[in-house]
Amino acid sequence: MLIRECTDADWLSIWPFFDEIVADGETYALPQGLTSQRARDLWVQGPPWGTFVAVDGEGADAEQVLGTAKCGPNRPGGGSHVATASFMVSPAARGRGVGRALGEHVLGWARERGFLAMQFNAVVETNTAAVALWRSLGFGIVGTVPQAFDHPEHGHVGLHVMHRFL
Repeated sequence: MLIRECTDADWLSIWPFFDEIVADGETYALPQGLTSQRARDLWVQGPPWGTFVAVDGEGADAEQVLGTAKCGPNRPGGGSHVATASFMVSPAARGRGVGRALGEHVLGWARERGFLAMQFNAVVETNTAAVALWRSLGFGIVGTVPQAFDHPEHGHVGLHVMHRFL
């Protein structure tokens, strides 16, 4: 597995699993029915943000996009020394360490750019795989906003705010 900067051509591979993950409504507080272009505009942002893909295979023709991440400042101005990040792993690639590899990559990327910490603002508490992964990478839950996410199966559940110093 290789993690590299996202290219314009990668969006064609990201869009199907991005759309599937948003449509299932279990992990992202994004609006349903996004067009590919609107989703791309939300996910792939210019500096100071970085967008990455985890790929399997070698060479542009052979690569399969397994997952994607984006990372940048959590807030502008006085909050810009704290990074945030978002991650999506293709359902077909789950259980292969893609999320961990992307998480480790963005932690290093943020550290290299001088961020002092990383904060995730909205980790759905029922997303136990993500919560466990982020805990294993040194994040702690600093608070939970009760009933802040409308889960299609569990109803209103909490959103964790998770943090770690870099």
